Amino acid sequence: MIGRLKGTLAEKQPPHLLVDVNGVGYELEVPMTTLYRLPSLGEPVTLHTHLVVREDAHLLYGFAEKRERELFRELIRLNGVGPKLALALMSGLEVDELVRCVQAGDTSTLVKVPGVGKKTAERLLVELKDRFKAWETVPSIATLVVEPRAGVAVSSAESDAVSALISLGFKPQEASKAVAAVQEDGLSSEDLIRRSLKGMV
Repeated sequence: MIGRLKGTLAEKQPPHLLVDVNGVGYELEVPMTTLYRLPSLGEPVTLHTHLVVREDAHLLYGFAEKRERELFRELIRLNGVGPKLALALMSGLEVDELVRCVQAGDTSTLVKVPGVGKKTAERLLVELKDRFKAWETVPSIATLVVEPRAGVAVSSAESDAVSALISLGFKPQEASKAVAAVQEDGLSSEDLIRRSLKGMV
């Protein structure tokens, strides 16, 4: 099991990353909440990881904090919740927002996440309620501001944001509309994704 990677952020194509560790490039997929906290390309980065082994692929998922990885592992243990749905949940809601949502029995917020219908939301609340009883919450950090990266074309940032939302399960038209609604000059793809998700969830 690969539990942690410490290296240089070589590529960032939301929600996919490439981390260079002593000349070896590791491809990872991360939730948007982790993406917002990443340094610039070429900067050192440390990610806590979870490896999923399938017959046809080895998939590596990365998280900024151990707590995020713990939540991911709790989610994929549930019946009918795979890595893709777990990342969608974690991309739309910060860890503490999701914990509070479960503790409060709030299905209306969960059903706004792509891939989560009413029945799935109700099942998630039932199965996670006992597991989250011991989880303490801290003030939300969903208001983190990501500085726009200089020199990134608006069209490129917008395209990256739309692609990231589609990979999370949103329909292409829905993703394009959400990004267009929050588009402003100078915003990076991370800014656009964060604002779009905030408006959708």
